[in-house]
Amino acid sequence: MPEGRRRARELGINIGRFPTGELNAITDVPGVRVGHRNVVFGHGRLVPGEGPARTGVTVIVPEQLFHDGFINRLFAGHFVLAAAGEMNGSVIIDELGIIEAPIALTNTISVGVVRDAVLHWLIKRYPSLGLTHDPVAPVVAECDDSYLNDMQGGHVREEDVWAALEGASGGPVAEGAVGAGMGMTCFDFKSGLGTASRLVTVGGATYTLGVLVLTNFGERWACNILGVPVGEEITGWTTTDTVEGSGVIVVATDAPMLPHHLRQLAKRAALGFGRAGSYASYGSGEFVITFSTANPVSRNHRRNTMPMDVMIGSRARMNPFYQASIEAVEEAVLNSLLMAETMEGRDGNVAYGIPIDELMAALKKYGREAD
Repeated sequence: MPEGRRRARELGINIGRFPTGELNAITDVPGVRVGHRNVVFGHGRLVPGEGPARTGVTVIVPEQLFHDGFINRLFAGHFVLAAAGEMNGSVIIDELGIIEAPIALTNTISVGVVRDAVLHWLIKRYPSLGLTHDPVAPVVAECDDSYLNDMQGGHVREEDVWAALEGASGGPVAEGAVGAGMGMTCFDFKSGLGTASRLVTVGGATYTLGVLVLTNFGERWACNILGVPVGEEITGWTTTDTVEGSGVIVVATDAPMLPHHLRQLAKRAALGFGRAGSYASYGSGEFVITFSTANPVSRNHRRNTMPMDVMIGSRARMNPFYQASIEAVEEAVLNSLLMAETMEGRDGNVAYGIPIDELMAALKKYGREAD
């Protein structure tokens, strides 16, 4: 944990009404692993292609993809809140309602390298991929980290992606300036990655919903925490340039949902960005990816059967997941801010970590004292 930084709940800031999972992280969903690789070097003046670099890659790896010597598919959905960005692999989600590879997050210019690296990693594990199996379309989403990073240099390499994939694990998830979040800013504060989870009980069964967010959006004035206009209260610590940026939400659940349920869930999860202060500005790319680990669909067609354990899409069953996703995304955005320390990047550009004392004072001023 970065020195002096604390997650929202460690500061007594409790968002929403649903209980969290044990780690309050996307890895509370059984089988979901997360891996990061940081790419950081250099200081001072930008020399395109040479640095300084403040970037990286993050992967979300559901273990349920890999069984029986085949790459399974998981039911998935997605939603585009704002389209000034790129999410490679979204077409197959639209058409088939599945993901079939680890999900990767990185900077805008590195999308192609990361996509290829994920494919090469899969081919090493499954040499017949693309020969006797159907081809695979990895999902890679991005945000623009050029305020701090020599993004033109393309400093994320294939070996970085492989390191993130090989190092992906369960357990606590690093937040703030790490992996894909290394060079990101949000509301003109330093930000990066954040995570949270919720437990949802429906029909006598308890399921886990976890989120991971990459935050790189919003102007200072728009920052909102627990309904408090924090961005208007904290007027110092400004960046040298306003960056509209983008954001990515990844939602995982072990609840048995079909693609249309997951598309519906993706739309509601986007409201969590809105609760935090995003208005999906013209220059922002804000994407949501959702998937369920409950019903892997085998590529071995001789073993494949239609999954029978499916969440009935009734209001009583789906509504709690909608609300839980909004809560978890809002909290994950806050964690991405709270866990990120001040960073200097290219050309001396500085992104300041949100000052926790001023944040807590703003909450108290509006009667939203921490618990």
